Amino acid sequence: MAQQPLSSAQQPTDIYGGDEVSALVLDPGYCHTRAGYAGEEMPKQVIPSFYGHTADGRDIFGDEVIIPRASFEVRNYMNRDSVVEDWDVATKIWEHLLVKRLQPERPTPASKNGLNNVNDNDGDVAMEDVLKDENGGIDASLLEKPLAESPLLMTEAPWNTAKAREKAIEISMENWGCPAFWLSRTPVLAAFAAGKATALVVDIGGANASVTAIHDGMVLKRSIQRSPIAGLWLSNQIRAMWETCEPKVEIVPTFMVENKKPVEAGAPADVRLRNFGFPIADSFRAFEEERLLTEFKESVVEVWRGPGRYQGPNEDFARSQPGRVFEMPDGSNQMWREQRYKVAEGMWDETAAYPITGGGDEGRVSKGQTIPALIKASLEGVDVDLRPNLLSNIVVTGSTSLLNGFNDRLNMELTAMYPGLKIKIHAAGLTSERRFGSWIGGSILASLGTFHQMWISKKEYDENGPGIVEKRCK
Repeated sequence: MAQQPLSSAQQPTDIYGGDEVSALVLDPGYCHTRAGYAGEEMPKQVIPSFYGHTADGRDIFGDEVIIPRASFEVRNYMNRDSVVEDWDVATKIWEHLLVKRLQPERPTPASKNGLNNVNDNDGDVAMEDVLKDENGGIDASLLEKPLAESPLLMTEAPWNTAKAREKAIEISMENWGCPAFWLSRTPVLAAFAAGKATALVVDIGGANASVTAIHDGMVLKRSIQRSPIAGLWLSNQIRAMWETCEPKVEIVPTFMVENKKPVEAGAPADVRLRNFGFPIADSFRAFEEERLLTEFKESVVEVWRGPGRYQGPNEDFARSQPGRVFEMPDGSNQMWREQRYKVAEGMWDETAAYPITGGGDEGRVSKGQTIPALIKASLEGVDVDLRPNLLSNIVVTGSTSLLNGFNDRLNMELTAMYPGLKIKIHAAGLTSERRFGSWIGGSILASLGTFHQMWISKKEYDENGPGIVEKRCK
């Protein structure tokens, strides 16, 4: 008799989870933390990695809670290298995203809620009494772990430390009770999102720019190159430009403006500012100023496409190009012509960067930190035979790569550096795909049927401890 096919209700027993896996994907970064369900096109929740710390010592999360308050600080749980610094807050913010925001609250199962107990005299039951063991303490086994039904795929920077990796699996398994876990590096996932297993991933994010060679889904460790020339560095370049231009541009964030009147281009602002009655913390003001600088980057800043570098004869040509008008929150506005090219030129040519006042060596750009130099150093760290294949599979990702003209300039620089080789740049056209490249790669990976046997299961974790993540997630 022919074997009957398994019904879809029965899951195969040899691998974790079968096909119906409601896996979660968490992608933490310095500027934003993204979370959502595997198999979906976009993360369901994106919140700033910056969080509010109130006067009474509470930590609050999400864009909507970062508003002017007395004794209110804005902090970040990561350092500029995109490595977690404050694990207590990291656990809280991730739990806020994965549990509160992604999963609606479920009722306590009837067997555990105490409402069906026969010897109950009055109807009301204190939840604490139900959860007590025979010694009177809370029985941890009766408390439902928040992610007991959801495997979790998490992303990490390629330079993440072994200690941080172990801490991540420990939180997932011990605190949240995840049935399975996987940790993957962001460049690998960005390459998967572009449909490539071998690629040179150029990731220009908020706090870091990195170039990493991926071969058959593995990071080539010697190829990892990074530099701080990314979104926040560009913000500092804009600040330096505003300070040196005539007339000097004052940064007034939107939250400070009560009302404003329209004025002519270049004229001083006619604005009434809000009076809050309490001092605004520097960290809050810096966070709000960054919003304004981001808007300026998105609408005005442009990369000089070539031919040739921006400095020199091209500078005069840029002056004749049509400019862009930008209105500040306080109503003052002006036309930006050649300055909007100059501000991003330091990414490619270290001599063109604005000197950042008070930044010391931090503000100065060295030749090795520019994007062409990162790519050159990354390729020099891999086998000569792999280089042509990597150059014909360049994946561009990260929000700062969305600057106008970025890909054209990258193509021009690489063609000049490697004249005999074929160069092909793959950059997603949708802005959201470039912003969430590694999350999308994680979503694709965690939803693949063939990936199910890869998960680190709870049983495996219990047998081997947190060290298993170093052995398995290469």
